Amino acid sequence: MTIPIYQADAFTDQLFGGNPAAVCPLTEWLPDELMQKIAAENNLAETAFFVKNQTGYLLRWFTPEYEIDLCGHATLASAHILFTELGFAGDVIHFETVKSGTLTVTRTKDKYTLDFPSRPPIAIEEPNGLVEALGGIPPIGIYRSRDFFVVYDSEHEISEINPDFYALSKLDTVGVIVTARGKDVDFVSRFFAPGAGIPEDPVTGSAHCNLIPYWAKVLGKNKLHAYQISARKGELWCELQGERVLMSGKAVTYLKGEIYL
Repeated sequence: MTIPIYQADAFTDQLFGGNPAAVCPLTEWLPDELMQKIAAENNLAETAFFVKNQTGYLLRWFTPEYEIDLCGHATLASAHILFTELGFAGDVIHFETVKSGTLTVTRTKDKYTLDFPSRPPIAIEEPNGLVEALGGIPPIGIYRSRDFFVVYDSEHEISEINPDFYALSKLDTVGVIVTARGKDVDFVSRFFAPGAGIPEDPVTGSAHCNLIPYWAKVLGKNKLHAYQISARKGELWCELQGERVLMSGKAVTYLKGEIYL
């Protein structure tokens, strides 16, 4: 048995930038255990699997460690592969997901726009060990949605964070978002999820479900320009629309092949 596999770099227009995701189109679901093994073998932040249905596609995402509830860059990569490699007709793709409802991706000129749920973070008391695991730089605010959400005073502080990944992996969270106002854009961020097998994720769509409503409120505007300043870097054009967020970005195909099972 063989299944196709593609890899695309999301939230970038350059190879070796943005966030790489594996994409596996299926005619029917494989056993969960097998999909998890494929994701671990790929050893990327996420591997996306999708199956066509009557309204669009059923979509699931796996990290090297477990199935995740929401992933932006692998959704963008899946849409990019459907549009550019698999001949999808039309400009809007509907993805049905188990835990995040219906997600849509719209193709407009040279960008793809993701319509995702808004997840505003809520202020919390400082969790034990969080600031120390992030290198000890004092933040100006700590919040939580699915992930811990830590706000700093400057982009320079975000770039200087050198986490203790082992300590972060022991915290009760999927990941940790760090963010600050940007010098050349509205805000910058980084994302760490060592407990999910992802020490630092290059560009994280799901984190922007938190980042967009937070910065829209702080900056007093609904349209925002963002960089995720990992080593690979990613660029997003964002908009808050009530209980939804829009994230626009680009993608490029890196490889296509077959998995032998």
